[in-house]
Amino acid sequence: MAVQEAGRGAGTAFHGGGCTCGDCPHGARAGHRRAVAEFLARREEFAAGRGVPAAVAHSPSASRQWVSEELAQSAALVAERRRAAGGAWLDRLWRRTAAGVWAAVVALLLGQSLTAVGAGWTAARTAGLLSALVVAAALTGASWFHRARGGALAPVVGEDNRLSTSRAVAAAWVLFVAYAVLVLAVRLAAASAHGERDTLLSGLELARGAGVVTVLAVVCGIAVLVRRVVGLRVHSQRLQKVHADRPRAADLLTDDSGRGSFADIQYVVTGAVALLFAAVRLARRPDRLPDLPWGLAAVVLVSAATYLAGKYAEGGRPVILSVVRAREAGDLDAPIRTGDDIEIRGACFVPPGAQGADRLARMAVRVGPVHVHVPLVPVRGGFSNPTDTLLTVPVPADVEPGRVEVQVVTAAGVETNRYAIDVTD
Repeated sequence: MAVQEAGRGAGTAFHGGGCTCGDCPHGARAGHRRAVAEFLARREEFAAGRGVPAAVAHSPSASRQWVSEELAQSAALVAERRRAAGGAWLDRLWRRTAAGVWAAVVALLLGQSLTAVGAGWTAARTAGLLSALVVAAALTGASWFHRARGGALAPVVGEDNRLSTSRAVAAAWVLFVAYAVLVLAVRLAAASAHGERDTLLSGLELARGAGVVTVLAVVCGIAVLVRRVVGLRVHSQRLQKVHADRPRAADLLTDDSGRGSFADIQYVVTGAVALLFAAVRLARRPDRLPDLPWGLAAVVLVSAATYLAGKYAEGGRPVILSVVRAREAGDLDAPIRTGDDIEIRGACFVPPGAQGADRLARMAVRVGPVHVHVPLVPVRGGFSNPTDTLLTVPVPADVEPGRVEVQVVTAAGVETNRYAIDVTD
């Protein structure tokens, strides 16, 4: 069905109307929206108890398994369309970043023109504008070479395809310091008087820009250290990371699940305020590096330390706390037998960012030597199984009676501890 839909979409003239192909941005977006609408309608239909074939409706376990398989297939189509839409979005992003860079240059020109009224145009204004043109040209070239990875934003996109807060803050400071040095270099090249050249050279002394240099060193070090910390925690299965479909601006202020993160927010806000102060100082004294006060530099350092501590504290390995036999209303208490449903209670079963049905369908439970995929149980607006703290799966008939171990494998590929249960005949 998906292939037929794609074929019909590809044949639509000029990719218009109901195009659902992945060859154009419009088709990718339309295909994704259509797949999401179909999936939500099907999930709500199953949640209301409709749409189950009569051949499996008589058996609760069979109907649950059939519904889960249908939803998993529909969710796989949604994921495919979402990836196509994300690729098309990245393909357009490099043009937007280039346009944004040149819009900033135009804004700088307008600001300089307005402030020059009455005061006159100065060599410092010319140096600032020329430096902005050089930076904009460099960023535009970088955007074109990395156009398949988001343009100029490619260096600040992490391995999980999300915008990295630490890299974004470090990149902003690197660009600002490079711009400030370019301003001094242009002014130095245009200076004719010996005294003016000495003044510009003294503006590059460490005593004048120690605060800015310290902040630059710290934020760049934090960016490198955070990447190392996250990588080690993922490899040691102490942190679960799920690949995102595309980077979003909200990634700078939220965690992987989309909730606001205090560590990220305070780091971005503090860094932005300090950067704005440094930009004002550069505008007021364009003959030297911005002399960032040590008090403000210390605030940025405290913010960076808080952000790093937050990275060390986030996440956690999934853990099984208990396994019990699932009991229906009116059912008698009994030991666990093959074919029975068991409830696995614990924590961190669903990694941040893995709340989508396609990722929930990838969860599995190892019962002895048998891997059981966790069934999707739909309810209005979501799923009652699996959840972050509770999984319900059947004990397969291939499990031999006796003492067996249960282990959960999350959508991120992380395994929990082993929990032993007794299965009777």
